[in-house]
Amino acid sequence: MEDLISTLEGLIWSNALVFLCLGAGVYFTAVTLFLQVRCLPDMIKQIRSGEDSEAGISSFQSLMVSLAGRVGVGNISGVATAIAFGGPGAVFWMWLVAFLGSATSFVECCLAQVYKEKDRDTGEYRGGPAYYIEKAYSHTKARPFALAYAVLFAVMMILATSYFLPGVQANGVAAAVDNAWSVPTWATALVMVALLAVIIIGGVKRIAWFASMVVPFMAVLYILVAVIILFVNASEIPDVFGLIFRSAFDREALFSGMLGAAILWGVKRGIYSNEAGQGTGPQSAAAAEVSHPAKQGFVQSFAVYVDTLLVCSATAFIIISTDMYRVFEGDEEGPVRYSGAISETIAVGPGYVQSGLDTLIPGFGASFVALAILFFAFTTIVAYYYMAEVNFSYLNRWIENDTARSVVIWFLRGLILVSVWVGATTTPGTAWALGDIGVGVTAWLNIVAILVLQVPALKCLWDYRRQKKAGLDPQFDPEAVGIRNATFWEARKEQMLIDGSWTTPSTHESNSILERYPRA
Repeated sequence: MEDLISTLEGLIWSNALVFLCLGAGVYFTAVTLFLQVRCLPDMIKQIRSGEDSEAGISSFQSLMVSLAGRVGVGNISGVATAIAFGGPGAVFWMWLVAFLGSATSFVECCLAQVYKEKDRDTGEYRGGPAYYIEKAYSHTKARPFALAYAVLFAVMMILATSYFLPGVQANGVAAAVDNAWSVPTWATALVMVALLAVIIIGGVKRIAWFASMVVPFMAVLYILVAVIILFVNASEIPDVFGLIFRSAFDREALFSGMLGAAILWGVKRGIYSNEAGQGTGPQSAAAAEVSHPAKQGFVQSFAVYVDTLLVCSATAFIIISTDMYRVFEGDEEGPVRYSGAISETIAVGPGYVQSGLDTLIPGFGASFVALAILFFAFTTIVAYYYMAEVNFSYLNRWIENDTARSVVIWFLRGLILVSVWVGATTTPGTAWALGDIGVGVTAWLNIVAILVLQVPALKCLWDYRRQKKAGLDPQFDPEAVGIRNATFWEARKEQMLIDGSWTTPSTHESNSILERYPRA
């Protein structure tokens, strides 16, 4: 069974998926005319603006929920692994993937906003790949295929995020806490289960509140420590950047001949970290209360920058500036090409960061890394639950009995609590591989879907720019731009017309950009 799981994981997370993610990023960067650069002011503005409502959360809270899922243990051990097997040049390719992935994230999260709907039980906004895959084709003959495709996505996302991955994250927290402070794993498991129960029972509002409190605190603290490390090693900063760029283009003598490895590991770990295109970010994006889908698309684009250009870069600078790393010849810990000041007993992973931090204050590394993993991993578990709940709610729409729908959601909550307890108190075994298979399948399904469904997202982008140019606060009218089945937005416009608050330009205005696209 383990051999079968390993084989499946290798097939799904093959180079083909890496190049698909990278190719999608290049394509969306081109068709959005380098949105990542042109619209950076819009990204910053939209994070600060917007408020929550009875049904939705604010743009900032949505960003924090998204970052809770993106910023995890991979930002520590993933970066260390990329450097160990791809050399320092892998960091540059992680940056490039983040830049390209920002455009991909805009498209998928904009689609999530376009096709979102209100949950009939909670009144909260729901949306994501399962929703937009089905609704984009619900008026066509392809609806049965789209429906089956959407259900497959929802099922795979539920399997990965409700049981397999939460258990592994919990195991990482318990192990780190035990290593740093000798706290028994059962005690850590008990505390995590109790806190998680309080958070998830409160619904998306409490999840968003928790994420908006914890994620900025831990991310800022982690980056601040990295800045202190850089300040102490200020003379090394030019050398760090020089080494990264030289190694990225095979111009560093120590790492010559590693260009392929640098690209491969940088792209792989970059994609795994920022999750652009994997279908995980759109769930939280759909929950935001905004007046136009493009607004939340911009916010989620910025999330990719925060994850990779800030948090992952902090890890890389801690490791490289202190020379606490080794680089291996192959994809395993075999022959060593370069060995810095790090102890030979330290394995690839969080130990690289721990050793780097110990150069600042001896003995500080273990506690700080444990604290970072505690916060990063626990917030990731919370984000996993939210992703699973959204997809459960999607499948729940076909259950007419109110009590039955409620039982299903409570079953999900119980399942993830059991997963955290079991994961924290036992060896994770093949759970990582099973979780990776689930998320890998959803990545394949989602990237193919957004490449096919890109037109509504592009129409939203140009419509937003048109209204901004007219000096208006953009309001979304799906009919004006030829988008069908955006039922939430259609109802919203009708209500605003009744209230007399509809202020968008006439739909008869000339718009040559929008006319490029057929009715979606």
